[in-house]
Amino acid sequence: MQFSIREGRGCAVLTLRWYQRGVLKPAVMIVLVFLLCPVLQSNARVLIDQMGREVNLPDDPQRVVSLAPNVTETVFALGQEHRLKGVTLFSNFPPQAKAIPRVGSYVQLDLERIVALRPDLCIATKDGNPKETIDRLVSLNIPVYAVDPRDLDSIMETILEIGDILDARKEATALVNRMHSRIQNINVRVEHSTTRPSVFYQIGISPIISAGTHTFINELIVLAGGRNLAHGPVPYPQFSREQVLALSPEVFIISSMSRKAIFEQVKREWSKWSGLPAVRNQKIFLVDSDILDRPTPRLVEGLERLTRLIHPELFEETK
Repeated sequence: MQFSIREGRGCAVLTLRWYQRGVLKPAVMIVLVFLLCPVLQSNARVLIDQMGREVNLPDDPQRVVSLAPNVTETVFALGQEHRLKGVTLFSNFPPQAKAIPRVGSYVQLDLERIVALRPDLCIATKDGNPKETIDRLVSLNIPVYAVDPRDLDSIMETILEIGDILDARKEATALVNRMHSRIQNINVRVEHSTTRPSVFYQIGISPIISAGTHTFINELIVLAGGRNLAHGPVPYPQFSREQVLALSPEVFIISSMSRKAIFEQVKREWSKWSGLPAVRNQKIFLVDSDILDRPTPRLVEGLERLTRLIHPELFEETK
């Protein structure tokens, strides 16, 4: 007996619902998925994802579900949004992404919704996606390709890999070349700077959280010609207000996923401390978290923004 892809996905949804209602035991569910619900993929290929896993992928996936906002942005940046059939809750860029069906948040995925969309490929991220959900998708014969972008180089590598998977190699190469060019432009400007102002980058509000050495935020601060005051082995260390004041940052960057009104309140609270060099020199800034906190092609825009805030004198000729 053979099933089409559509029939196989429908069988998988039904089997999953039986399992969730307690009709089937886990072992029985997996057997049924493999024996009764095979998904036939022509021209399949095997690739190694960024987690070192072998993944059987269709040669030209048409029904892609993105399991993280940064993946959604990357697919749009490659002009392949027509393939997206599902995205996560906070996939808000570009605005067109808001019209695509939601499959839960990237840290709490809705397995049944994902399966119901009949994907021939899910693209996951190591940072946030629960391994249990990914394993269950794989057990349902749904290919899951995982990425793990940690810095600008691995972000660009991720773009190239997704471009290869989605038959957008030319677009991916052009995008990465533009990113390299913009990064090099910043490198040239920063080379002319004789100072490295100290920077405190605030992510969380309560508690106060910053970014340590092994984060792409630290990489951006360094490339932008700054000195990260939160450097150290802890990726996202917590600070008390007294600790931040003792650090005396020359540049204070506030980035948060909270509403803008809360942003402004946090800035007003810090601005009361006139002894801070950043306050005295009017170097306390609010930034859009999405261009600095997400490993996407827009991170280069975030780098350019940070460089202008830390070293505005390097851009005076362009005013």
